[in-house]
Amino acid sequence: MTSRSRLIVLLLSVPFVAFALVGGLLGSASAREGSFQHLRVFDDVMQRVKGDYVEETDGDKLLEGALRGLGDGLDADSGWLPAADAAAIAGKVPLPAGETGIELTRQYYLRIVAVRDGSPAAQAGLRTGDYVRAIDGKPTRDLSVPEGMRALRGAPGTSVTLTVIRGSAAEPHQLTLTREAMSPTRVTSRALGDGIGYVRIATFGPGTAEAVRTAITDLQQGGAGQFVLDLRGTAQGEFQVAIDTARLFVANATLVKRESRGRDTETIAAGPHAGVTAPIVLLTTAGTSGPAEVFVAALHANKRAQTVGERTLGRAGEQKLVPLPDGTALWLTHAHYLDATGKAIAGNGIAADTPIEEPDVEFGAAPAEGDPILDAAIEKLKMKAAA
Repeated sequence: MTSRSRLIVLLLSVPFVAFALVGGLLGSASAREGSFQHLRVFDDVMQRVKGDYVEETDGDKLLEGALRGLGDGLDADSGWLPAADAAAIAGKVPLPAGETGIELTRQYYLRIVAVRDGSPAAQAGLRTGDYVRAIDGKPTRDLSVPEGMRALRGAPGTSVTLTVIRGSAAEPHQLTLTREAMSPTRVTSRALGDGIGYVRIATFGPGTAEAVRTAITDLQQGGAGQFVLDLRGTAQGEFQVAIDTARLFVANATLVKRESRGRDTETIAAGPHAGVTAPIVLLTTAGTSGPAEVFVAALHANKRAQTVGERTLGRAGEQKLVPLPDGTALWLTHAHYLDATGKAIAGNGIAADTPIEEPDVEFGAAPAEGDPILDAAIEKLKMKAAA
């Protein structure tokens, strides 16, 4: 290993190895001993690979692989970022306006969490759980979530080619999506009959809380007294917006809790009044993620709503940029949300009170007829009204 590579290893490894492997004991003498021991092991591995591996290796590439591996080992959303992506995030460089409507996480490759309603990805038939093996021919095995999300963005009208695998299919599918400018907020509603109103919350963006309030008010004026809130495949948005939206339905209670390292757990409370007191059923799937899970947790843990569908993903964490000396950075989960009872949402998700799986659809096949999850929610509300 060159002196330059050795210096980079030492500079970059100390902060995140100590964090990942030593944790809260960083300040103690034993922790310092442990961190140096890990550095010695890491240095020995690098030396042995460079000296004994069958082919000549590049120290910088080995280091990059080690950094990526460390980030991947923390959770699905943490990761290491190359200098260009780190600089773009640090400088708050806005993403291009063109989107595909895909939200990603990591599971060996990049994996689709959810697809926005009406988006290019939705029109192409992409679904929660699809693996994106390559973006414009670049394998995603070595891409973090922020890198993948940035690769999907571009000017409206430009195209991006994805290599996708669904389920246990042996052969990948290749498809090209044309990027579009999309609204950050999408709330739609309709009357279902029998005094039941339906509200679809596709994202938690600016104006979502007010749009939900307006939709429910309009439905109430049309005679609706019970409501289905559809959060299936809702994964995009802001946690604060989800909390503000939950305040429409819950009063005088803890909505959720926020836990971050080195700080007391923060309790996030509802206001004194809830604008909507009618019975609520929430529709959830494995694509219900992030801010949507915080919203579901706030209503469900306070017994304000029942859930129908699938367990949510368990991805309610916030990430921040941690710059490193060479211009690269870590994209690190620094806070998790808990429900009002103190149960962590991240890693657990929220189980459905009435479990119903979304029907599987083969790639390229037409969507399944009917909507068993919505049907079950309607039946639940009818039984409640009749009781």
